[in-house]
Amino acid sequence: MRALAVVDGEHYAPVVRDALAGLPYEFIGAWLAGGTEKLRNGFDVGVPLFETLEAGLASAELVVDLSDEPVLGPRERLLVASRALAAGLPYVGADFRFDPPELHPVATPSLAVIGTGKRVGKTAVTCHVARLYARERDVVVVSMGRGGPAEPVVLTSPPTLDDLLGLSRAGSHAASDHLETAAFSRVTTIGCRRCGGGLAGATFASNVVEGARLAAELSPDLIVFDGSGAAVPPVKVGARLLVAHDVSSGLNAYRVLISDLVLTMSDRVAEEADALGADVVRFDLRLRPAEPLAGRRAALFTAGPAPFEHLPEVVFTSRNLADRRALHEDLRSVDAEVFVVELKAAAIDVVAEAAAERGVELVLAENELVAAGLDERLLALADQAVPA
Repeated sequence: MRALAVVDGEHYAPVVRDALAGLPYEFIGAWLAGGTEKLRNGFDVGVPLFETLEAGLASAELVVDLSDEPVLGPRERLLVASRALAAGLPYVGADFRFDPPELHPVATPSLAVIGTGKRVGKTAVTCHVARLYARERDVVVVSMGRGGPAEPVVLTSPPTLDDLLGLSRAGSHAASDHLETAAFSRVTTIGCRRCGGGLAGATFASNVVEGARLAAELSPDLIVFDGSGAAVPPVKVGARLLVAHDVSSGLNAYRVLISDLVLTMSDRVAEEADALGADVVRFDLRLRPAEPLAGRRAALFTAGPAPFEHLPEVVFTSRNLADRRALHEDLRSVDAEVFVVELKAAAIDVVAEAAAERGVELVLAENELVAAGLDERLLALADQAVPA
């Protein structure tokens, strides 16, 4: 394979030259990542030196890293790896190898919403995007989650509370992402599952490709693929939107580089993504009950620091939906007329069951996006979502 070498000036040039000659690759050139300690009369490693990493990536089929500390520490090396993967190239070192995730083609115009981790607002973004696009298009969402179904499931209408309780009592995860998306986007949603997540977002197992086929059979104008945590849907899409809470760790820079728009609630992340050349929009979330609370004393159950200051009815708050033991303790002291709950984690099997046992009304709540000028950017992004 035609390979680009990543080298540094902390190695003597003859050592690098001999190493390149002994490796089983056709080196078209090298990129000098930095370091000056052992530079003497230039740096002749037997192959041409590219002035920029990007120039070398454009000519190679593989990147081979012969650098080391202190020029490329772990963080800097993963940034170089991110750039290689974003260019579609494998990145190989002395004891590691990163390959670009395999992506399957989709004939229908499509867009993916991905994230840098769990609970970053990705599902809220997916619901907002789906509702927005559905105003003028026939939209189908393909959602994958850690608790999704063994076979893709098509939901043509929002699940009711009885539906969710029935799923939970049958042993299914009744707060899986596809159920939350169907409940709040109110567009046809196909539920899928995945297991495992690599540094670049690949999974060990998923049925998203099967879900994509089902979606295509419905002949929509647009398919929106909803990622799971930091896992990326294994499909080629025309446009990609990243919801980021961190872009400097691991291979998150790769996620930035393959995305057309980055959304974040952090000023620091916005600055870091902008430095990578990303188009960035700041947003906030606001909790919105699906039904009016009408002055009733409400107990709120969330999976994180959901903003609820605009809800004067809230007299009790638990942020322990993801911690069942703590959640049960919280429920012991609750005195409220209505339970308000995000559709996440133990929302149904613990909170909804407790509400049913006590005869207390349960109201689902979603995280609503607040961002000036965002919809215009999203509509423009949808126009780019032609088959990849």
